[in-house]
Amino acid sequence: MSQPYDRVFNFSAGPCTLEVEVLEEAREGLLNWRGTGMSVMEMSHRGKAYDGIIRKAEADLRQLMGIPDNYKVLFLQGGASLQNTMVPMSFLGAGETADYIVTGAWGKKSEEAAQMIGKVNSAYSGKSHNYSDIPGPEEIALSVNPAYVHYTSNETIQGVEFPRALEFKAPVVCDMSSNILSRPVDVSKFHIIYAGAQKNMGPAGVTLVIISDEMLAKAPEKTHPMLDYRLNVENESMYNTPPCWGIYMCGLTYAWLLRNGGVPAMYERNKGKAAIVYKAIDESSGFYKGHACPHCRSLMNVTFNLPSEELTKDFIKVAEENKLDGLKGHRSVGGIRASIYNAFPREGCVVLADVMRDFAQRKG
Repeated sequence: MSQPYDRVFNFSAGPCTLEVEVLEEAREGLLNWRGTGMSVMEMSHRGKAYDGIIRKAEADLRQLMGIPDNYKVLFLQGGASLQNTMVPMSFLGAGETADYIVTGAWGKKSEEAAQMIGKVNSAYSGKSHNYSDIPGPEEIALSVNPAYVHYTSNETIQGVEFPRALEFKAPVVCDMSSNILSRPVDVSKFHIIYAGAQKNMGPAGVTLVIISDEMLAKAPEKTHPMLDYRLNVENESMYNTPPCWGIYMCGLTYAWLLRNGGVPAMYERNKGKAAIVYKAIDESSGFYKGHACPHCRSLMNVTFNLPSEELTKDFIKVAEENKLDGLKGHRSVGGIRASIYNAFPREGCVVLADVMRDFAQRKG
């Protein structure tokens, strides 16, 4: 099953596979974008041409996610990792407590960053079972009147995903880096959504932040300029030179999504892709063991183990011979991780499932 341009099926957890149609469109304007005589990488971020690019990207994103008018959109830098610090710096005041729901490695990093700023309550931790499950409502122990509640909607390393948004009386902050735009979400249920672009939106280097006016009003008026939400909003993501090319690529991806049915269509497509791989796991008579509990299996990151490390290495070798790349699991979980973000083609899941069945038949 050949890919355009002899491309491999790239299961890397990030940077992500980008849609070929998007890459081709970017290539066409690489040297001379729409007759401007220069590349997007070369043009001034203060110029008219780039102003149109970033404004269209935001408009298309707002349409895709149904972002209400009382929310601001920012294209920043520093990844979700910097947001792990910016959020508590801005919204965890002296004498306040922030609640963190930790269902994986990235949620734990968020919690650890906040602990360096102020008081944190671990409302839930899945560490005891190596983050293979999500909590039920009765397992979440919130503090009294928290400044905000933070959780990670999808954990790329453990392959655990919340199937629906969590709701609390306190402001909700969510790291959606690895499943944003993969399923419909009601933005109004969140006060802050942040996401690195390199999973579902574009190349590494862009960080999306969606913040409500209510939360923005709580931000301190004076803080370090690059860490100041108010200042970044006032300057429309251009307090300093933004990651222009990355934002342009995100905009191309948003337009591609709109042309192909938007987020609801992606959700159906993603469910179908994930089902192909999970079926191969479930029908292997225990040869493959999924890491995540079935009710919270990620649609973006399928994680599973083989009976031994030797078989895992052998499987990866066979997979690479079939042009399946990036399947080695994270060291904390081991085994295999198949990351199948929005732009990952269904055909790659079919090939992977076929390889899995053949390998289990020969080695099981």
